[in-house]
Amino acid sequence: MKPPPRYAGQRYWARPLPGFGDARARLLLVGLAPAAHGGNRTGRMFTGDRSGDWLFDALHHAGFANQATSVRPDDGLRLRDAYITAALRCAPPLNKPLPDEIERCEPYLIEELRRLDRVRVVVGLGRIGWQAYLRTRKRLGLPRPTAPPRFGHGVATRFVDGMTLLACYHPSQQNTFTGKLTRPMLRGVFTQARRLLEGA
Repeated sequence: MKPPPRYAGQRYWARPLPGFGDARARLLLVGLAPAAHGGNRTGRMFTGDRSGDWLFDALHHAGFANQATSVRPDDGLRLRDAYITAALRCAPPLNKPLPDEIERCEPYLIEELRRLDRVRVVVGLGRIGWQAYLRTRKRLGLPRPTAPPRFGHGVATRFVDGMTLLACYHPSQQNTFTGKLTRPMLRGVFTQARRLLEGA
């Protein structure tokens, strides 16, 4: 994959990416995969791409990040009470993951869910991230939802154990450029997450 001119000469991370954030987080974000010229380049999820610009703005607005942008891993970004991970750990070809790619990465998500034992609210970024969380809960034998889950922006799925899963359109350029996702819509999901955590 040839880098676009704006990244010419930069050395790409180009390896699997771990999740990152506050190890004591009560908010978990589950995305799709590292962006080809974002996390795959910088070595940290959502860092250095336009999806991240939208995401960190929304997290900062709701008090989950100390700054509204992140362009590289050493730029001072700190997540507060939040942790970011993804269904896939490598950038999929043409941004379209195959089922076996998701399956191969699933053990890493399972392990993160085991370690992040304070999480009370999960935001599924896009249908794939949302489905990955539901599938991982099932693999772990965690309690079922109180009603059949439905994906729709801002829709909450509640579980018997008190966990809440919020569905969110992914802040991809495909969604933000077309207006399917606006900044107020994205900020609204994390404001909703903040209220749920404060209520808990």
